[in-house]
Amino acid sequence: MQSRRMSLIEAITNVALGYVLAVFTQIIVFPWFGLHTNLGDNLALGTVFVGISLLRSYALRRLFARLR
Repeated sequence: MQSRRMSLIEAITNVALGYVLAVFTQIIVFPWFGLHTNLGDNLALGTVFVGISLLRSYALRRLFARLR
């Protein structure tokens, strides 16, 4: 069984890589939809989603660890 600490480390790593990908994607895709933001806005928006994603990822990992 994976420890809580390792679950958290895995979740953080997953979300950090996702954050970089999300910001890059926002920079590319937002203009296609007429959304024009600066880098600071993209980073801030990415931070909000990182927090949500980190909580979700950790909670699901712990749920599946408990079910196993």
